[in-house]
Amino acid sequence: AALPAPLPATAAEFAAGRASVRHVEVVARVLGTAAAERLAPQVWAGAELQLAAKAGEYTPSELHAWGTALVEALDQDGAEPDDRPPPQINELHLTRHRGRPGGTLKGRFDDAAMFDAVAAVVDAKAKPLTGEDERSAAQRQAEALAEVCGFVLDHGDLPHAGGGRPHLNVLVRLEDLENRCRAAVLDFGGTVTPESLRMLACDAAVVPIVMGGKGQPLDVGRLTRTIPDGLRRAVVARGGGCEFPGCGRPPSWCEVHHVVGWQEGGPTALHNLAMLCRVHHRLLHHSDWIVRIRDGLPEFIPPAWIDPQRRPRAAPRPHAVA
Repeated sequence: AALPAPLPATAAEFAAGRASVRHVEVVARVLGTAAAERLAPQVWAGAELQLAAKAGEYTPSELHAWGTALVEALDQDGAEPDDRPPPQINELHLTRHRGRPGGTLKGRFDDAAMFDAVAAVVDAKAKPLTGEDERSAAQRQAEALAEVCGFVLDHGDLPHAGGGRPHLNVLVRLEDLENRCRAAVLDFGGTVTPESLRMLACDAAVVPIVMGGKGQPLDVGRLTRTIPDGLRRAVVARGGGCEFPGCGRPPSWCEVHHVVGWQEGGPTALHNLAMLCRVHHRLLHHSDWIVRIRDGLPEFIPPAWIDPQRRPRAAPRPHAVA
Protein backbone atom coordinates (compact mmCIF):
# COMPACT_ATOMS: atom_id res chain seq x y z
CA ALA A 1 0.00 0.00 0.00
CA ALA A 2 1.19 3.50 -0.76
CA LEU A 3 1.99 5.38 2.45
CA PRO A 4 1.44 9.12 2.74
CA ALA A 5 4.61 11.23 2.69
CA PRO A 6 5.71 12.30 6.20
CA LEU A 7 6.50 15.74 4.70
CA PRO A 8 3.71 16.20 2.14
CA ALA A 9 4.42 19.81 1.19
CA THR A 10 8.13 19.13 0.82
CA ALA A 11 7.40 16.00 -1.22
CA ALA A 12 5.27 18.07 -3.60
CA GLU A 13 8.04 20.66 -4.06
CA PHE A 14 10.56 17.87 -4.68
CA ALA A 15 8.28 16.19 -7.25
CA ALA A 16 7.86 19.52 -9.04
CA GLY A 17 11.65 19.95 -9.22
CA ARG A 18 11.73 23.04 -7.00
CA ALA A 19 13.61 21.32 -4.12
CA SER A 20 16.72 19.15 -4.13
CA VAL A 21 17.52 16.11 -2.00
CA ARG A 22 19.58 18.34 0.29
CA HIS A 23 16.59 20.66 0.78
CA VAL A 24 14.48 17.67 1.80
CA GLU A 25 17.18 16.53 4.27
CA VAL A 26 17.30 20.02 5.81
CA VAL A 27 13.51 20.16 6.29
CA ALA A 28 13.53 16.71 7.90
CA ARG A 29 16.42 17.68 10.20
CA VAL A 30 14.82 20.95 11.31
CA LEU A 31 11.42 19.36 11.97
CA GLY A 32 13.05 16.43 13.78
CA THR A 33 14.56 18.53 16.57
CA ALA A 34 13.28 18.45 20.15
CA ALA A 35 11.93 22.00 19.76
CA ALA A 36 9.91 21.02 16.66
CA GLU A 37 8.54 17.93 18.39
CA ARG A 38 7.04 20.14 21.12
CA LEU A 39 4.88 21.99 18.58
CA ALA A 40 1.17 21.20 18.26
CA PRO A 41 0.40 19.00 15.20
CA GLN A 42 -1.28 21.81 13.27
CA VAL A 43 1.57 24.21 14.05
CA TRP A 44 4.12 21.60 12.99
CA ALA A 45 2.28 21.07 9.69
CA GLY A 46 2.20 24.83 9.09
CA ALA A 47 5.97 25.05 9.70
CA GLU A 48 6.56 22.27 7.19
CA LEU A 49 4.44 24.12 4.63
CA GLN A 50 6.47 27.30 5.10
CA LEU A 51 9.78 25.46 4.86
CA ALA A 52 8.72 23.72 1.68
CA ALA A 53 7.69 27.06 0.16
CA LYS A 54 11.15 28.51 0.87
CA ALA A 55 13.03 25.52 -0.61
CA GLY A 56 12.90 27.04 -4.09
CA GLU A 57 14.29 30.38 -2.86
CA TYR A 58 17.03 29.45 -0.37
CA THR A 59 20.13 27.31 -0.53
CA PRO A 60 20.15 24.33 1.88
CA SER A 61 22.34 26.24 4.36
CA GLU A 62 20.11 29.30 4.23
CA LEU A 63 17.00 27.14 4.58
CA HIS A 64 18.46 25.45 7.67
CA ALA A 65 19.20 28.78 9.36
CA TRP A 66 15.78 30.21 8.45
CA GLY A 67 13.95 27.04 9.50
CA THR A 68 15.79 26.88 12.86
CA ALA A 69 14.79 30.46 13.60
CA LEU A 70 11.17 29.69 12.60
CA VAL A 71 10.93 26.69 14.95
CA GLU A 72 12.45 28.66 17.82
CA ALA A 73 9.89 31.43 17.28
CA LEU A 74 7.00 28.94 17.26
CA ASP A 75 8.34 27.12 20.34
CA GLN A 76 8.12 30.16 22.61
CA ASP A 77 7.70 28.25 25.86
CA GLY A 78 10.69 26.02 25.24
CA ALA A 79 11.30 22.80 27.10
CA GLU A 80 9.48 22.02 30.30
CA PRO A 81 11.47 23.38 33.25
CA ASP A 82 13.41 20.77 35.21
CA ASP A 83 14.50 21.88 38.66
CA ARG A 84 16.50 18.74 39.30
CA PRO A 85 20.27 19.27 39.19
CA PRO A 86 21.94 17.56 36.24
CA PRO A 87 23.66 14.30 37.16
CA GLN A 88 27.40 14.67 37.66
CA ILE A 89 29.86 12.36 35.98
CA ASN A 90 33.32 12.07 37.47
CA GLU A 91 35.31 9.25 35.96
CA LEU A 92 38.82 8.35 34.91
CA HIS A 93 39.66 5.48 32.55
CA LEU A 94 43.15 3.94 32.53
CA THR A 95 43.75 1.69 29.54
CA ARG A 96 46.98 -0.18 29.00
CA HIS A 97 48.17 -0.34 25.40
CA ARG A 98 48.05 -3.76 23.78
CA GLY A 99 51.29 -4.98 22.29
CA ARG A 100 53.34 -1.93 23.28
CA PRO A 101 54.38 -0.10 26.44
CA GLY A 102 52.37 2.61 28.12
CA GLY A 103 48.69 3.39 28.10
CA THR A 104 45.97 6.02 27.79
CA LEU A 105 44.22 8.11 30.44
CA LYS A 106 40.80 9.55 29.61
CA GLY A 107 38.82 11.45 32.21
CA ARG A 108 35.78 13.60 32.75
CA PHE A 109 35.05 15.73 35.83
CA ASP A 110 31.68 17.47 36.09
CA ASP A 111 32.50 18.36 39.69
CA ALA A 112 34.20 21.74 39.33
CA ALA A 113 36.11 21.40 42.59
CA MET A 114 37.58 18.02 41.60
CA PHE A 115 38.59 19.27 38.17
CA ASP A 116 40.07 22.44 39.62
CA ALA A 117 42.19 20.42 42.06
CA VAL A 118 43.62 18.31 39.24
CA ALA A 119 44.09 21.28 36.90
CA ALA A 120 45.76 23.42 39.58
CA VAL A 121 48.36 20.77 40.38
CA VAL A 122 49.11 20.01 36.72
CA ASP A 123 49.25 23.70 35.82
CA ALA A 124 51.66 24.45 38.67
CA LYS A 125 54.08 21.75 37.50
CA ALA A 126 53.64 22.14 33.73
CA LYS A 127 55.29 25.51 33.20
CA PRO A 128 58.48 25.57 31.06
CA LEU A 129 61.48 24.98 33.30
CA THR A 130 63.97 27.00 31.25
CA GLY A 131 63.97 29.19 28.17
CA GLU A 132 65.15 26.21 26.12
CA ASP A 133 62.32 23.92 27.22
CA GLU A 134 61.11 22.65 23.84
CA ARG A 135 58.30 20.45 25.17
CA SER A 136 54.78 21.14 23.93
CA ALA A 137 52.07 22.17 26.40
CA ALA A 138 50.49 18.71 26.16
CA GLN A 139 53.83 17.00 26.84
CA ARG A 140 54.55 19.28 29.81
CA GLN A 141 51.12 18.53 31.30
CA ALA A 142 51.53 14.78 30.83
CA GLU A 143 54.94 14.79 32.50
CA ALA A 144 53.64 17.07 35.26
CA LEU A 145 50.90 14.58 36.14
CA ALA A 146 53.42 11.71 36.18
CA GLU A 147 55.79 13.79 38.31
CA VAL A 148 53.10 14.58 40.88
CA CYS A 149 52.06 10.91 41.06
CA GLY A 150 55.67 9.89 41.50
CA PHE A 151 56.07 12.39 44.33
CA VAL A 152 53.00 10.98 46.09
CA LEU A 153 54.35 7.44 45.73
CA ASP A 154 57.58 8.57 47.38
CA HIS A 155 56.15 10.80 50.10
CA GLY A 156 52.37 10.40 50.28
CA ASP A 157 50.28 8.64 52.89
CA LEU A 158 48.65 6.08 50.60
CA PRO A 159 46.54 3.04 51.51
CA HIS A 160 48.41 -0.23 51.60
CA ALA A 161 48.26 -2.27 48.40
CA GLY A 162 48.60 -5.98 48.91
CA GLY A 163 49.97 -5.54 52.43
CA GLY A 164 52.61 -2.90 51.65
CA ARG A 165 53.04 0.67 50.53
CA PRO A 166 52.65 1.03 46.74
CA HIS A 167 55.93 0.79 44.83
CA LEU A 168 56.95 0.28 41.25
CA ASN A 169 57.92 -3.37 40.91
CA VAL A 170 60.37 -4.06 38.09
CA LEU A 171 60.37 -7.67 36.89
CA VAL A 172 63.73 -8.66 35.40
CA ARG A 173 64.31 -11.92 33.56
CA LEU A 174 67.41 -13.94 34.45
CA GLU A 175 68.90 -13.60 30.97
CA ASP A 176 68.33 -9.84 31.06
CA LEU A 177 70.01 -9.60 34.45
CA GLU A 178 72.98 -11.51 33.08
CA ASN A 179 72.98 -9.15 30.10
CA ARG A 180 73.22 -6.07 32.38
CA CYS A 181 69.46 -5.39 32.42
CA ARG A 182 68.49 -4.15 28.98
CA ALA A 183 64.76 -4.78 29.49
CA ALA A 184 62.21 -4.94 32.30
CA VAL A 185 58.43 -4.97 32.87
CA LEU A 186 56.42 -2.63 35.11
CA ASP A 187 53.23 -3.58 36.93
CA PHE A 188 50.97 -1.38 34.79
CA GLY A 189 53.03 0.28 32.07
CA GLY A 190 54.41 -2.84 30.37
CA THR A 191 57.92 -3.19 28.98
CA VAL A 192 60.22 -0.21 29.55
CA THR A 193 62.94 0.96 27.19
CA PRO A 194 66.60 0.57 28.16
CA GLU A 195 66.82 4.35 28.67
CA SER A 196 63.83 4.37 31.02
CA LEU A 197 65.18 1.33 32.87
CA ARG A 198 68.51 3.04 33.45
CA MET A 199 66.65 6.13 34.66
CA LEU A 200 64.63 4.05 37.15
CA ALA A 201 67.77 2.33 38.35
CA CYS A 202 69.57 5.63 39.09
CA ASP A 203 67.62 6.36 42.27
CA ALA A 204 64.96 3.90 43.34
CA ALA A 205 63.69 1.67 46.07
CA VAL A 206 64.40 -1.70 44.53
CA VAL A 207 62.92 -5.12 45.27
CA PRO A 208 64.75 -7.42 42.86
CA ILE A 209 62.53 -10.22 41.52
CA VAL A 210 64.56 -12.53 39.30
CA MET A 211 62.47 -14.55 36.83
CA GLY A 212 63.51 -17.89 35.34
CA GLY A 213 63.23 -18.94 31.72
CA LYS A 214 59.71 -20.31 32.28
CA GLY A 215 58.53 -17.13 34.02
CA GLN A 216 58.66 -18.44 37.58
CA PRO A 217 60.20 -16.24 40.31
CA LEU A 218 63.63 -17.59 41.22
CA ASP A 219 64.51 -15.07 43.91
CA VAL A 220 62.94 -12.07 45.66
CA GLY A 221 65.50 -9.87 47.36
CA ARG A 222 65.31 -7.32 50.14
CA LEU A 223 64.13 -3.76 49.67
CA THR A 224 67.18 -1.55 49.18
CA ARG A 225 67.86 1.90 47.80
CA THR A 226 70.31 2.42 44.99
CA ILE A 227 71.31 5.71 46.66
CA PRO A 228 71.75 5.35 50.46
CA ASP A 229 70.07 8.05 52.55
CA GLY A 230 73.33 9.44 53.89
CA LEU A 231 74.79 9.85 50.41
CA ARG A 232 71.60 11.45 49.19
CA ARG A 233 71.85 14.03 51.98
CA ALA A 234 75.38 14.83 50.83
CA VAL A 235 74.17 15.41 47.26
CA VAL A 236 71.37 17.65 48.59
CA ALA A 237 73.90 19.67 50.64
CA ARG A 238 76.01 20.22 47.54
CA GLY A 239 73.27 21.26 45.13
CA GLY A 240 70.24 22.21 47.22
CA GLY A 241 67.90 20.76 44.59
CA CYS A 242 67.96 20.15 40.85
CA GLU A 243 71.45 20.99 39.63
CA PHE A 244 70.44 21.58 36.01
CA PRO A 245 71.12 25.25 35.10
CA GLY A 246 68.02 27.43 35.48
CA CYS A 247 65.81 24.83 37.20
CA GLY A 248 65.93 24.99 41.00
CA ARG A 249 63.32 22.32 41.83
CA PRO A 250 63.60 21.42 45.55
CA PRO A 251 65.21 18.13 46.66
CA SER A 252 61.85 16.53 47.46
CA TRP A 253 60.99 16.65 43.74
CA CYS A 254 64.38 15.34 42.61
CA GLU A 255 66.18 12.08 41.93
CA VAL A 256 69.89 11.27 41.97
CA HIS A 257 71.51 10.48 38.63
CA HIS A 258 74.63 8.38 38.03
CA VAL A 259 76.97 10.39 35.79
CA VAL A 260 78.67 7.18 34.68
CA GLY A 261 75.80 4.71 34.43
CA TRP A 262 75.47 1.84 36.87
CA GLN A 263 75.29 -0.55 33.93
CA GLU A 264 78.74 0.69 32.88
CA GLY A 265 80.21 0.12 36.32
CA GLY A 266 79.80 3.68 37.56
CA PRO A 267 80.24 3.93 41.34
CA THR A 268 77.52 5.11 43.71
CA ALA A 269 79.71 7.86 45.13
CA LEU A 270 79.41 11.63 45.49
CA HIS A 271 81.87 12.30 42.65
CA ASN A 272 79.61 10.33 40.27
CA LEU A 273 76.18 11.68 41.26
CA ALA A 274 74.04 14.67 40.26
CA MET A 275 70.65 15.70 41.63
CA LEU A 276 68.00 16.26 38.96
CA CYS A 277 64.26 16.79 38.84
CA ARG A 278 62.31 14.14 36.94
CA VAL A 279 62.05 16.29 33.81
CA HIS A 280 65.79 16.93 33.53
CA HIS A 281 66.59 13.38 34.60
CA ARG A 282 64.48 12.16 31.68
CA LEU A 283 66.17 14.73 29.42
CA LEU A 284 69.62 13.30 30.16
CA HIS A 285 68.52 9.72 29.51
CA HIS A 286 66.54 10.45 26.33
CA SER A 287 68.49 13.21 24.55
CA ASP A 288 72.00 14.30 23.61
CA TRP A 289 72.59 16.33 26.78
CA ILE A 290 75.67 15.18 28.72
CA VAL A 291 76.53 15.68 32.39
CA ARG A 292 80.01 15.39 33.90
CA ILE A 293 81.63 16.22 37.22
CA ARG A 294 84.30 18.88 37.15
CA ASP A 295 86.04 20.19 40.27
CA GLY A 296 83.52 18.28 42.33
CA LEU A 297 80.47 19.92 40.73
CA PRO A 298 78.24 18.78 37.86
CA GLU A 299 78.27 20.66 34.58
CA PHE A 300 76.02 20.05 31.61
CA ILE A 301 76.94 20.02 27.92
CA PRO A 302 74.07 20.89 25.55
CA PRO A 303 73.53 19.15 22.20
CA ALA A 304 74.96 20.76 19.09
CA TRP A 305 71.57 22.01 17.88
CA ILE A 306 71.35 24.21 20.99
CA ASP A 307 75.00 25.29 21.07
CA PRO A 308 77.19 24.28 18.09
CA GLN A 309 80.27 24.77 20.29
CA ARG A 310 78.75 22.61 23.06
CA ARG A 311 80.05 24.85 25.83
CA PRO A 312 79.51 23.41 29.33
CA ARG A 313 76.95 25.02 31.63
CA ALA A 314 76.66 24.88 35.40
CA ALA A 315 74.15 26.13 37.94
CA PRO A 316 75.31 29.07 40.08
CA ARG A 317 76.49 28.23 43.60
CA PRO A 318 75.81 31.34 45.70
CA HIS A 319 76.54 29.51 48.97
CA ALA A 320 80.03 28.67 47.68
CA VAL A 321 81.00 32.33 47.19
CA ALA A 322 83.34 33.61 49.88
